[in-house]
Amino acid sequence: MFSLRKFLGQEDKFFDLLEASAEEARGCVQTLLKYLQSPTQLTTLDEFIVSRRKDKAITAQISEALCTTFVTTLEREDIEDLSVALYRIPKTVEKIAERILLSPQYLPGADLGRQGALLVRAADMVLIMIRELRKGVHLERIKQHNDHLQLIESEADEVLLDLLRGLYSSPSNTLRAVVLKDLFELLEKVADRCRDAGNVINLIVLKNS
Repeated sequence: MFSLRKFLGQEDKFFDLLEASAEEARGCVQTLLKYLQSPTQLTTLDEFIVSRRKDKAITAQISEALCTTFVTTLEREDIEDLSVALYRIPKTVEKIAERILLSPQYLPGADLGRQGALLVRAADMVLIMIRELRKGVHLERIKQHNDHLQLIESEADEVLLDLLRGLYSSPSNTLRAVVLKDLFELLEKVADRCRDAGNVINLIVLKNS
């Protein structure tokens, strides 16, 4: 069992900032799910832009803190890698919102809810893992969480293949097929981003256990 607290001294700011970043990522994914269920309700990117900018500011704060805080055992690169991995989640989500806003006419009838629900589960799991870091956890506990996150990502892969299979096997407007394929693959990329964050957390635990 190890505790990141002892590696970061008495500084809680890294925990606070990483958790804030994970919460921002989860909130962004939850907002996306709302619009995946009702794409025509999306009329502006403001919510996603604000969320992404908040997370970018958090990432910058972490980088600045790494320059001014002495870290004894935990490698600075690990914290920075995790920070960057978390920031990529809302950044990718904003790209999806852009696609929805650009082509809402092609989305009615598209099955986007399954992918969206999986993304929320993945973002939830990333936040759980970040909170576990604050408490200090056994390697086995983080591994269980990470294994669960990997399963979610694998399920997202299967859903993507199913959606593409349906898209390719049914007659449809060519442009609509291109738009939906791009959207399906971007949604899968969010699951990949969550998996990447989980892998960084798992690596940090392995290196310091």
